[in-house]
Amino acid sequence: MANKFNKIFITGGAGYVGSHLVPSLLDKGYSVVVYDLYIYDYKFPEHKNLVQVKGDIRDKKKMIESSKGCDAMIHLACISNDPSFDLDPKLGKSINYDAFKNVIEACKKNKIKRLVVASSTAQYGIKPEDVEVTEDIEAEPITDYAKYKIECEKLLLNTDIGDTEYVFVRPATLCGYAPRLRLDLSLNILTINGLVNKKIKVFGGDQMRPALNIKDMTRFYELMLEAPKEKIHKQAFNVSYKNMTIKQLAELAKKVLNDKSIIFEITPSDDNRSYHVNTDKMKEVLGFECKYDFEDAVKSLAEAYKKGLIVDGLNNPLYHNIKRMKELNLK
Repeated sequence: MANKFNKIFITGGAGYVGSHLVPSLLDKGYSVVVYDLYIYDYKFPEHKNLVQVKGDIRDKKKMIESSKGCDAMIHLACISNDPSFDLDPKLGKSINYDAFKNVIEACKKNKIKRLVVASSTAQYGIKPEDVEVTEDIEAEPITDYAKYKIECEKLLLNTDIGDTEYVFVRPATLCGYAPRLRLDLSLNILTINGLVNKKIKVFGGDQMRPALNIKDMTRFYELMLEAPKEKIHKQAFNVSYKNMTIKQLAELAKKVLNDKSIIFEITPSDDNRSYHVNTDKMKEVLGFECKYDFEDAVKSLAEAYKKGLIVDGLNNPLYHNIKRMKELNLK
């Protein structure tokens, strides 16, 4: 089947998600333009259908110039979690919200046919467990990171973007191995601690986390390029495999690593963020089912670790967004 779109422009395409998504898109016959600051020192191998542009989404002129000739855009670039955003809220707003206007402008100027926006389930805030957290529930963000995700959605819904179709993707917390690895995400943190320290630290433990294997994240973004307009235009989709507590995720990591010497260390936490989401919409409207479980995510990390692909996993700033931002003093 021929691809609906030919050339895909991906902001933040050299990040955790992009490092897994881009090779898959190339394998499927797409041409890809990656637009990224490359602050995590990950670059893709050369490929005849890949262009890599070092650029900042705050640079409107370069954004517009670099996305010429593309017919779809996947917007991944952002300061990508609460602690990293809080490190410099002004910087966070400039990238996560103010620069989104440049994304919209590039779509309008270059007549991009479809825009896929990476949003977040964090925008829902803390909801009681008996509340079904669907896409229609009121957003009650408790952090600036989450607030600006929903503000970007509102901005786009209230902007005339011409004939560009668009969709909001609200992923759960991701897990599993990717070439540009993040080890500052719930299940990945628990797993690397088990592998390196033989000790899995659990802060609190009762906080609920919706989580998603990065392989399914890639599959969902590919679906966003294939789905018909009438199913996705101006829609939002929660994308998650399962809701589990941090303690349950820790127990799962220990079981999969199958190392009896691994111990738990449980300490109190003032992190009361607890999220759970409903994913009926992605299943019923799009027929999307997750194929990869959390066991697969833990195994992928363990295999990469054994192969020597993870170097100093607990301390290396390249795997920890906030450490890298401090190191570079990103402005």
